[in-house]
Order: sequence, then structure tokens, then C-alpha cells
Amino acid sequence: MLGAAEGLSAMAAASLRQTGCVTAESASCALEEYHCDLPMRDQLASLIRDVPDFPKPGILFKDVTPLLADPAGLALAVEMMANPFRGAGIDIVVGPESRGFIFGTAIATSLSAGFVPVRKKGKLPFRTRSIEYALEYGTDCLQVHEDAIKPGTRVLIADDLLATGGTMRACMELVAHLGGEVVGASVLIELAFLGGRDFLTLRAKEDGKSCDVRTVLTY
Repeated sequence: MLGAAEGLSAMAAASLRQTGCVTAESASCALEEYHCDLPMRDQLASLIRDVPDFPKPGILFKDVTPLLADPAGLALAVEMMANPFRGAGIDIVVGPESRGFIFGTAIATSLSAGFVPVRKKGKLPFRTRSIEYALEYGTDCLQVHEDAIKPGTRVLIADDLLATGGTMRACMELVAHLGGEVVGASVLIELAFLGGRDFLTLRAKEDGKSCDVRTVLTY
């Protein structure tokens, strides 16, 4: 098992020890089992705010802004999202608009990788590759610069939330269209009841590939 000093960055480990929410033992367990009932997981969960009826009635929105404002929580979240892919040879982290930018750039720095943004239509200034994907009502479009990912580039996709899997799948297809290899996906929150992981796994099998999806908090 990895010790805290080996598995977590010095900033994350020191910050969490100051708040009393992590020990070397619990940090080690968190790197191997991302759903274990430990103080560090509970600490992260306590920083996710539930907002009912947003953005429309009947939806319980998971608000990560309190976590982003908490130095210890943010450091731990980034470390737990990055750690499963250390040693995987990640060249580029891809993050979809908009909270994927926040976690994606931080994870890229942690993995000594570059970062590529995937944006809504009309937001990128250079030549782009586009993909349309289905929403609950209608469709949406995502774009990436056509020269952002070279053939053979090893890519990790990062986002704050995995719900139905539509956005994540669109990002994976964009990477594939540019010749990149999707090594996996790292997500802070998974809403398991919406079936996003099953959707991604099924579509990957249809493509003759695997889909390594790692999440920190599951609801």
C-alpha cells in the first residue's frame, strides 16, 4: 500500500493533516478503493452542496463550488482523480466545458501532462472538429481544435460529473476522430442511477475497446 507521502502530493497531505481529516492509513486506502467509507471521502462529500430544483424543477443539483473554495478539499479531490492514472503515460488531459476545465487543468499539472479544452460550438478560434450528441430533449454540439491531439496521443478525460454519459462519450469520440487513444476517464461525482458508466462501457465494447472510468464519490 502507498503511504500518504508517496501517494498524495505534499500539499494535499499536509493540508489534510492540518484539518484532521486524513491519516497515512486512510490516504493509502483511498488510493486503492475509491468508495471506502473513510473520513477523507466523508470530508469531500460534506463539501458538495445539494441544490434542489436547479436548473429546473425535480433536479437535485450537486454544487461543487464549496469544494473548490476549500484548499484541503480541492487538493484531495485532484489527487484522488489523478492517482489512478499515474504511470499510465498520459500525454493530454481533455476537459469539457465548463467544470471539466477546472479539474482537467489541475489533473494535467499533477500528471505532468498537457490540457485540451472541449467547448460548445462557436467558442474556439481555430479550425475545429465537431460532434453532435443527444440530450434528454434535443441535441448539443461539442468542438475541439483539429490540431489539439496528434495520432497516438494517450488521453485522459476529466470532468466533475458523470450522469447519463452523453458528454463523456462525445469527448471520447472527438479524441478518437483525431487519432488519440482514450486511456480512461476520471470523474469527481458519479450519479450511478442514471446509468452513465454502463452506457460508456457498452459503447466502448461496441467499438472493440475498454473504458476505464474512475470516480471518487458515487450517489
